[in-house]
Amino acid sequence: MFDQITQAFMHYGIWGLFGLAFLDSFIVPVPPFFLQIAMSLIDPSAALRYATVAFTGSILGAPIGYMLGKWLGKPILKKILPEKWTALATEQFDKNGDAAVLIGSFTPIPFKVFTILSGVFNYSLSKLMLFAILGRGIKFYLIGILFHFYGQHAKKLLDDYLEISVLSIGIFIALAWLIWNRRKKKFAQHQ
Repeated sequence: MFDQITQAFMHYGIWGLFGLAFLDSFIVPVPPFFLQIAMSLIDPSAALRYATVAFTGSILGAPIGYMLGKWLGKPILKKILPEKWTALATEQFDKNGDAAVLIGSFTPIPFKVFTILSGVFNYSLSKLMLFAILGRGIKFYLIGILFHFYGQHAKKLLDDYLEISVLSIGIFIALAWLIWNRRKKKFAQHQ
């Protein structure tokens, strides 16, 4: 199914990449990551342009996922989960939402999960957008830069080192967030 959807969007070139990245933020189950790699493999000189197109589509789609979560997610959640679980999930998202969105926007987990859950749990839309810009920017531009500088050899680098690279960057982002959050708390205590 991933291949069929990717091929269908690839037929439309750069507009297909934009559309897939946009729709990935709230509905389509295939991340634009695969299409971006395929297109960058064919034309490495345009890899940074592809990164920009995928990044822009993804960021523009994020508020739609957020609004879907806000409008449709809450009623569905209330029907399928007990109130105490919903309250606990909301509390946890309030506490850890920054890290979840930042790390989630970078990882291979479908981005729509984080945009929709942000709306469901009343997470700040401006924070969602800020952390999406950071995480999605790192993700798409890392691929774009690899293909821009290494051409078709970047595919081998991604195949060999993608998991460890994503894990390393994810850990780095998580640690940076933890340090930032602790400093923010210490600063608030001294006020």
